[in-house]
Amino acid sequence: MLAGEGAVAIWNDIAEAGRAEFYAWHLHEHMPERVGIPGFVRGRRYRAADAATQPEFFTLYETASFQVIQGSDYLSRLNEPTEWTRATTAHFQTTTRSLTRVVASHGVGSGGAMLTVRFDIADDTVRDVVPRLSSALEAVARLPRISGAHLLGSDVGMSGQRTAESKDRKDLQAPARWVLLLEACDPGAFDAALALLQQSTELRDASVGRYLHEHTRLKTAWQAG
Repeated sequence: MLAGEGAVAIWNDIAEAGRAEFYAWHLHEHMPERVGIPGFVRGRRYRAADAATQPEFFTLYETASFQVIQGSDYLSRLNEPTEWTRATTAHFQTTTRSLTRVVASHGVGSGGAMLTVRFDIADDTVRDVVPRLSSALEAVARLPRISGAHLLGSDVGMSGQRTAESKDRKDLQAPARWVLLLEACDPGAFDAALALLQQSTELRDASVGRYLHEHTRLKTAWQAG
């Protein structure tokens, strides 16, 4: 299960010249800052498990509610980026950021591998497709090495809103409207799960990435640090 009812999902590449700075900034400033926002519960970063996965990095912030993402505390951070944030994000490439509601979340906990699926659902079919996908995810979560299966719905308007942190960025891509996340013990566990899920036509041409866990930041770590 995810740790709350909202989530910020971010995919990005990083220019080689900024790689060392990215790791230092993300570990020591950015993730503590984000998880320190009231209502943010956990931050996790993943790196591509294979050469076919693009972009290279996936970061997930879990929030107590979707309202947290809409709130003034988060917005004020976006509109007051630090100098280190400005310098580091200048090296970002092909960034996609989706502010999402957790529509369904099944499973027993987090996993060392993450599969991300970015896709779309036609507006007139959402009421039929979402329950069907949620049921499929519940079945997938029972597979032997799958620890979690989640469906996120994006607020595209909010996700694409420009702030002081993003207004000059040239690397930003269109937000993903729907996001499916699978967590597993290892990347090989995703093959059987995908075979089940891709029986849904909505997922057959989706953007799929396989990632390995690099770092987790918890709220308790921020409060203690």
